[in-house]
Amino acid sequence: MTKQSMHGAPVSRRGFLKRAGAVAAGAVAFPYIIPSSALGADGAVAPSNRIVMGAIGVGGQGTGNMRQFLNSPGVQMVAACDVDKSRVEAAKKIVDEKYGSQGCKAYGDFRELLARTDIDAVCIGTPDFWHGLITIAAAKSGKDIYCEKPLVNTVAEGTAVRDAILRYGRVLQTGSHERSRDNARYACELVRNGRIGKLHTIHINLPWDARDLSTLPVPMPVPEGLDYDMWLGPCPWETYTEKRCHFWFRYILEYSGGEVTDRGAHVIDIGQLGNGTDDTGPIEITGQGKFLTKGLYDCAVDYHFEFTYANGVRMLCTTNEPRGVKFEGTDGWVFEHIHGGNLEASKPSLLKERIGPNEIHLGRSPGHHADFLNAVRTRGLPMAPVEVGVRSATMCHLGNIAMLTGRKIQWDPVKEIITNDAEAQKMCKRPMRAPWTLT
Repeated sequence: MTKQSMHGAPVSRRGFLKRAGAVAAGAVAFPYIIPSSALGADGAVAPSNRIVMGAIGVGGQGTGNMRQFLNSPGVQMVAACDVDKSRVEAAKKIVDEKYGSQGCKAYGDFRELLARTDIDAVCIGTPDFWHGLITIAAAKSGKDIYCEKPLVNTVAEGTAVRDAILRYGRVLQTGSHERSRDNARYACELVRNGRIGKLHTIHINLPWDARDLSTLPVPMPVPEGLDYDMWLGPCPWETYTEKRCHFWFRYILEYSGGEVTDRGAHVIDIGQLGNGTDDTGPIEITGQGKFLTKGLYDCAVDYHFEFTYANGVRMLCTTNEPRGVKFEGTDGWVFEHIHGGNLEASKPSLLKERIGPNEIHLGRSPGHHADFLNAVRTRGLPMAPVEVGVRSATMCHLGNIAMLTGRKIQWDPVKEIITNDAEAQKMCKRPMRAPWTLT
């Protein structure tokens, strides 16, 4: 597929935000329908319009994303990459079985995959601390990007990723797939169009899934086929132990942010959409949390942190159940269950409301992965573009920072800095182990 920036030239941040705002407000800024001229006579996508893809990080979610694209019309999956040889070989087998050939190339280093000029786009499903670095490298290599949430592992990574996407004119979809659910978008339309009166409070429920996190970092030999040094990448060197890697990394703050950045990136993201603040953030954050202090893991397992916006809306994030987002206004409330997707409201009639033609429409998605592919073809904005991914991830990190410091944080959402606490501001960035840098 021909590589080009949006409308053939890099987009400024201001222009990007205008487009993002138009999409969020329901304006049809770009077509989401593939023209018939791009299709072959039998309805299959013509080779000239086929999107050639590679998958980087093919663990559980990474393989799930790869399968979604592998089974999408007009996509040719040609490469898979993972530092775990057993995982990348399993991914290659899935692709080869799909095509009935041995055409999928397996890599252990993402840079080799990105060096291929025949690949148009990549899906990234690595641990969180690799998201920003690989996204920036992919943008520099001219690839469009579907990257799992949270899009970045620090606040500083967010600005660097945004700059790269805008500079190189790439399409990026953050893997916050809840944003593509019809019910989530309808709930936010109800809020944005005043059906619950004036919005004043957003409740973010992030119940902690009880797990045994008492594991001690007992040294173990590195398994054959795992490039452990590459797995650690920009993070400090640590002796290998089984439950440091793969699924378990998310409970170690150096690598991720616990539930706050895991499913928090989903739920806070919907709160942002309903509040109409996709291109900004809060101005004040407070929080208290109980952090694990023994063993290998150190994330928060009990938390209450609050965001206050310039418009006066408060977002309260707690371990309350059930998992989801509740919008409260002067005239009622609406609650969306995350993962289930069903809606509840203060009165049943609220969920039968019709959004009029002159009101705010947030559009509907053909599916989060299909939406990304449409944006790649049209050079438009997907449902969760880079600005959305950066802002939602930033809020997750600010919540953790507020709880770790125990102090009130004043945040400038324009400059994207903490203005009242030098120590807290330093926590917005982490040093990286050589040779890895954000530049």
